[in-house]
Amino acid sequence: MRYSGWAALVLVQAAGIAAAGAAPASTQAPTPADTAYRNGFIYTVDAEDSVQQALAIRAGRIVYVGSDAGLEPYLGEHTSVIDLHGRMLMPGLVDGHMHPLDGGRDLLKCDLNYQQLRIEEMQTKIQSCLDKTRGREPDGWLEVVHWFQEAMLPAGTTATRAALDALKTKRPIFVLSSFGHTGLANSRALELAGITAATPDPLGGKIGRDPAGNPSGILEEDAAYDLVRDRIPAPTASEDAEAAKAALNAMRQQGVTTFLDAQAKRPALAAFAAVEREGKLTARAHFALWITPLEGRDPKKTMARLTALARHYDQGPIEPRPRLTVRNVKLFLDGVINAPAFTGAMLEPYFAAQGEGSNRRWVAGPNRGPDVYFPAPVLRTMLIEAAAAGFEPHMHADGDRAVHEGLDGIQALRERFADKDIRAAIAHDEIVDPKDFARYKELNAIPVLSFQWEKPAADSIDGARDYLGPARFKYIEPAGFLASAGARIAFGSDWPVDALDEWFALKVGVTRTNSPQSDPKYAGRLSEDAGLTRAQVLRAATMNSSYELHQDLATGSLEPGKLADLIVLDRNVLKIPAEEIAQVKVLQTVVGGRVVYEREGFAAH
Repeated sequence: MRYSGWAALVLVQAAGIAAAGAAPASTQAPTPADTAYRNGFIYTVDAEDSVQQALAIRAGRIVYVGSDAGLEPYLGEHTSVIDLHGRMLMPGLVDGHMHPLDGGRDLLKCDLNYQQLRIEEMQTKIQSCLDKTRGREPDGWLEVVHWFQEAMLPAGTTATRAALDALKTKRPIFVLSSFGHTGLANSRALELAGITAATPDPLGGKIGRDPAGNPSGILEEDAAYDLVRDRIPAPTASEDAEAAKAALNAMRQQGVTTFLDAQAKRPALAAFAAVEREGKLTARAHFALWITPLEGRDPKKTMARLTALARHYDQGPIEPRPRLTVRNVKLFLDGVINAPAFTGAMLEPYFAAQGEGSNRRWVAGPNRGPDVYFPAPVLRTMLIEAAAAGFEPHMHADGDRAVHEGLDGIQALRERFADKDIRAAIAHDEIVDPKDFARYKELNAIPVLSFQWEKPAADSIDGARDYLGPARFKYIEPAGFLASAGARIAFGSDWPVDALDEWFALKVGVTRTNSPQSDPKYAGRLSEDAGLTRAQVLRAATMNSSYELHQDLATGSLEPGKLADLIVLDRNVLKIPAEEIAQVKVLQTVVGGRVVYEREGFAAH
C-alpha cells in the first residue's frame, strides 16, 4: 500500500534516527554492535565533511561514528570487526537518474558499445549479431543498443534505413541510440509498424523523411520510435526479473546503494517488485512514473492512473531492508542538444554552416529545436496536479528554453504549495541561460547532472560546439556555474545512455577531461566551467541525491541513527591524483547493514 505524504515519511525517518542515535544512559553500556569498522579513513559527508576512524552498525543502522578508542564499548563477543587498514569508507552512492531495467535488458542485446563507428563498421557489427542468431530468420526482431549516433564517422554522417537494408537478412531491425532519443529502423521494421510517407509525426516525436517524403528510418523520441518498438514482442515477466537482477549486480559492484528509475513503466515496477519478493533487492529502488506529453493534456485521468500504480507498488517508509518507493513523476520537456538530432529546445537558434572551405563560417540558423513538449500552461497544471496527488516532479530538460520553462513550472508549484517540501528536479541541464543560474537556489530546484558528459568528446565537440556558438558553448554542462550560484547539485548516471561507470563520471565532474586513452582531439578541459571539487562531486552522489529522493534523513551521510548504506574503496578519492578517481574499485558494498557485494580478497584484510 502506498505510503502517502512527504511530511509523514520525514517524521517516520526522523523518529528512527532519534531512537537509534540517542545516547545511552551514563550507567548503561551500549548494546554491542553487529558489525564494526576501525582503523579507517571514514568520510562521513556530514555537515562538516568530517573524517573519522571507526563506525559501528546494529540492526541495519549506524550506532557509532568516531575514533577507534570510542568504538570499544560497542564491541561484543559476536561483533564482526573489520580492520580497514587505512582504507576509505564512505556513504553508498545514490544514483539520482538512471534507467535500470533498460540497462539490464541491454546487457543481453546486440551491443555497439558506445563506439565511434563508420557506416561500414556499424554494418559489420550488426551483421555479426545477425549471423550469431540465424535461427531467428526471417521474422525474429534484432534489437541493437548503444549506437553513438552523435559520433558517427566521418563527422556529420547520418545513418538511414539504407544502411540496415543492405545487411544479409530479412529480419526487422531496430537500433536505439545511446542517448535514448533516436531510433533507426530498417524497411521491414517500418513496414511492420505501418509507417509510411502518410504517417503524421506523433505528439512529442518526429519521423525522419527523405527528400521525397518517405520515412528515412530515423525516429526521434519515444513517441516516434515506440511506433516500431511496440511491434517487438515484450520480454516476459521472468526475463524482466532476470534483467533487473543483472542491473542490480552491475550497480552493487559500482557501489550504488540507492537509485531512481527516471522513466518508470509498469514492467520495471513489476520486475523489481518480483526481485524484492525473492529477497534479492540489493539497492533502494525509487521510481519516477512516466507521463507522456499526450497524457499531460488530461492531468486528472493521468494522476488517477499513476496513483493506482503507486498504491500497488510503493512499500512505505524507508527501512533497513531495501524496498520500492514510488513518489516521483517524470516529464520530458525536450530531447537532446546535439547534432544531428537538435531536439533540445533552445531560446536562440542553433548555428549552421554557411559557405565552403576558407569561406565557411557558422551563423544562427532557423532552427530552435522543437517546442517544449509540455506547453507552459499544460506543464504548470500537470505539476500542480502531481503535487496535489503526492508526487514530486523529475523533468528532463537539455536545452535552455526547456530549462527555463521547467523553472517556470517549479515557480508556479512553489506559489501554489508554499508550505510543502516538494523536491522538484530538472535532469541534465546541459545548456542553461546564465540568467537562470540563480533561480535553482531561489526555487530550490535540484539540477541532476550526468558528470560524465562534462568532457571534450564527439558529442560535445563535433556534435555541439559549432552548433551552439561560442557564447553558449562557454556554459555547456554548467556544473561549476550552477554550484557557484548556490544550486544543490545531485548526480545521476543516466545509464544505459552511457556505460555504468560511476567513478569515471565522478572523475570527469572534477577534471572535466576525457580519458587519457581518448582521441587526442578531445584532450584538455571542456569549456570555461571550473567544474566541481572532490567534496562537491561526492556530496552530489550521496547526500544531495538522497535529498532529491526525499531520503536524506535516512541515507547520504554516515551519522548515528542513519541507515548503514556504505562502501569501502581501494583508494582514497580525496588524496589520489584526480585522474585516478576513474580507477577506483569498490571493495565492499553494504545496504542496511547487509553486505551485498564484496570484491574477491577483501575479507582477507
